[in-house]
Amino acid sequence: MPRIAGQIDLAKSEAILEAASELFVTKGPSASLEEIARRAGVSKQTIYNHYGSKAELLRALIGAKVEALTAPLAMPGAADNPVAALTGLARDLLQSVLSRRSDSFTRLIVQGAIELPDLANTFYEAGPRTSRARLAQFLARETAAGRLTVDDPKMAAEFFFGMVIGSHQLRGLLGVKDQLRGPTRERGQL
Repeated sequence: MPRIAGQIDLAKSEAILEAASELFVTKGPSASLEEIARRAGVSKQTIYNHYGSKAELLRALIGAKVEALTAPLAMPGAADNPVAALTGLARDLLQSVLSRRSDSFTRLIVQGAIELPDLANTFYEAGPRTSRARLAQFLARETAAGRLTVDDPKMAAEFFFGMVIGSHQLRGLLGVKDQLRGPTRERGQL
């Protein structure tokens, strides 16, 4: 059945995102759209049709990760139990930071930042900045509802992420053994 003009083929979109995830983890932002297209079994033009550019593809990939990480803040009942929502966010964030795949991807983004500053900026805007903004919005709503007392939600969000990630991310990026890492830890997805 032919697609309607402008309709996105979800199977192709998922294949593109999976291929991009694998290649960005192994090659960093220097992974070419040709390689991603080949791995996804689509044409380079299909990637452009779906995402427009490599930066937008990276934004979509990171956006999906942020959606998954911040999901506990939007779950039904999160407003009634902010402690459970924050605990869920901390658990998911820590699990992500402890994954070797996340370490590899972040390391490659940092290494490529000098040569590809636009992609590094896209990564930061779509990932860390967006996730912290979502937490700050949650904290502001909970404060307005009287369930929490947070004087500066933006600063509190920064502190929250810093406390959860702590030195675990740095150890992972440097390849230094972390007492929370182990062979039984699940490998996170980018």
